[in-house]
Amino acid sequence: MLNQVVIAGRLVANPEIITTENNKKRTLITVAVPRAYKNIDGNYETDFIPCVLWDGIAENTCEYCKKGDVIGVKGRIQTSNYEKDGKKKYSMDVIAEKISFLSSKRQEETE
Repeated sequence: MLNQVVIAGRLVANPEIITTENNKKRTLITVAVPRAYKNIDGNYETDFIPCVLWDGIAENTCEYCKKGDVIGVKGRIQTSNYEKDGKKKYSMDVIAEKISFLSSKRQEETE
């Protein structure tokens, strides 16, 4: 079996470190990835993909990346479920195993 995903897109917000109860570092990011085709109205739609980064990957991403930077994420999909207001809800996240810093918005503005 194989559970692997690779995405490239822009960060929608500045990443921030969260320290868990177990003293692990975690960062939750959302990567905006435009689709390769236009919708019926002639516009490109964008998918907003939630990603979870742990420990060293989380710290490096927070240190070197800002909102608007283009990054690559290699990881796996993880699903979970929970109950809210008596209804079962499902979520899906990309658990990052590697982050590639592809381009900085600051670099693009100076070029």
